[in-house]
Amino acid sequence: MQNSTSRFFSGTILLGAVAGLVGCSPLSKVLKQAQAGQELTVEPTVLESNGENVLFEVTAKVPASHLRKGAAYNLGLVYRYQNGLREDTVGRLTFVSGEFLYDEQQKDKLVIRKQFAFPYGPQKSPGQLLALTDARETKPNGKRLKGPEIPLARGIVTTSRLVVRQDTAITLLPETADNNMSGTRVLPFFFDAGKAEVRNYLGTNVAALEDFIEANQHTEKVMIVAGHSPDSLDRHDPRLADKRVQALLKYYKTRVDTDSYLNKVSNIDFETEAYHRRWDLFLNKVQQSALKPAQIDSVVLLINDAPGTYAQKEQSLRRLSFYDYLDQYIYPVMRFGTVAVRYSAPKRYDSEIYLLSKKIVEKQTEADALTPEELRYSANLTPLLAEKQRIYETAVATTGLWQAYHNLAVVLLLRSEKEVNPKVQKAYLRRAAVNFTLAAHRNPTAELFYRVGSAYHRAGDKLEALQNYDYAIKLGGSRAILSKIFADKAALEVEAGQLDDALRSLSYSSKTYQNIMNRALIYVLKGNYTGAADIYAQAIALRPQDPLVYYCLAIVAARQQNEPAMAMHLRRAVSLDRTFANRAVEDLEFREYAKGKQFMESLR
Repeated sequence: MQNSTSRFFSGTILLGAVAGLVGCSPLSKVLKQAQAGQELTVEPTVLESNGENVLFEVTAKVPASHLRKGAAYNLGLVYRYQNGLREDTVGRLTFVSGEFLYDEQQKDKLVIRKQFAFPYGPQKSPGQLLALTDARETKPNGKRLKGPEIPLARGIVTTSRLVVRQDTAITLLPETADNNMSGTRVLPFFFDAGKAEVRNYLGTNVAALEDFIEANQHTEKVMIVAGHSPDSLDRHDPRLADKRVQALLKYYKTRVDTDSYLNKVSNIDFETEAYHRRWDLFLNKVQQSALKPAQIDSVVLLINDAPGTYAQKEQSLRRLSFYDYLDQYIYPVMRFGTVAVRYSAPKRYDSEIYLLSKKIVEKQTEADALTPEELRYSANLTPLLAEKQRIYETAVATTGLWQAYHNLAVVLLLRSEKEVNPKVQKAYLRRAAVNFTLAAHRNPTAELFYRVGSAYHRAGDKLEALQNYDYAIKLGGSRAILSKIFADKAALEVEAGQLDDALRSLSYSSKTYQNIMNRALIYVLKGNYTGAADIYAQAIALRPQDPLVYYCLAIVAARQQNEPAMAMHLRRAVSLDRTFANRAVEDLEFREYAKGKQFMESLR
């Protein structure tokens, strides 16, 4: 349970004897005696969302005198919402042998204490947790006698969902009709710790290399390099980098022999190099990381100026307070191999780009009537998103180049923004994420994998988003892009209820509005209301006209039982945006003040 639930006091419901039961059957006696003085407690007394779930604990105490052989007393837990029209089954408490204990304070009572959870959804707030009581015979198909419904708790407080995430504008890659296909293709690969096998997993680019070889571009030269990380698993084999080079070389030659009809291994100039114990490569990755300047300086000083062998310096790195960052984000990309291919292709020209692209899309002419660049460029010649999508889908199917996947993903994102149906919107976002993934595997950069994570994040697929944010960080990049990745990763972790992880991610990001608001929210959820108010004050300095900041301050004041401050901040929020009035009326954070004069006046 989050610390934020500690502010709620335990509510105890004492119930008298059940009236109106017909006859004196064994089941009616069980039901009557169980409910005579039973105590039901829910913690928290007002349910809260925790990530994607609502977590709570129920404690039930009933008199031991109700126990009868062949019969059992039940409390079925349900959550009812949308004005009682919908209901979720949550769980059950049954007083049978093995399920209860004798209460230590009241020896004549039985107790069951159990934790429950149910999935959160925006439509479930407000709602009510109920206990449906009954007594039943324990034999198969036994009789059942229903008792009254007992309200246990209200729900759901959604303060944990006040996460701020500012999407960066994603634009189409600029396209030109330049049909010069010659150039150099660089494909990075990554290896498992201590291993030299070429594997087809995230970031290896095996599929991209195979596609390139099968495309039969005239290949002039292939350059292959590989290295290793400083950790003990890679360091123990002095020839590991050489083995990785040879594994890539053998793989490339084998694929050329089997899949290429234009190129021959004997006609290609191969150049290889293995990097051994290269601290300069390590320092380059450190300087492109999200570590603070002082931390980077300490690593550079340790490597360049501290005495000791290669292994001793690595052991010194392990003693750094931020070693986990090195181990998680730097070492994996030191286990690399790179294949660079210099190639050339004939030029092709056509002046009727748009008309030819329409014919290609409609399958009225062959795809090679235009170069891949010309086909993608033709998408700029139409304002219709649906037509742009068809062109990029054709470019993906005929060329498989990362630029086509990227721009198709951007168009799908733009289409999602115009959708009002949540299911259709999510489908577009997931398709965008898949196409960003295909682009990133063909051109693995921190920015592209960040796009993958961002699309999954917007679609609500948190695990996929987190994995791609992590991979983007491992690839390294400019401080600006890494700061944004860590900022959105922190927002995702707050949404998932991983508050300590979110604070750690925020420590690697810059002091932006998004990060200030999310750090303050973490303080609120952890119960540090004074600290939260101080941080929200920083947000006001950045955006003095932002209603959300004042609304959050009103929540902080409500939790501190400071009604005048709550009313003042809420009045300010409502004056800036009237929608916050309706929001406050439904927000259970203000339940204790909802009928008070100050609260009502603040909404005017």
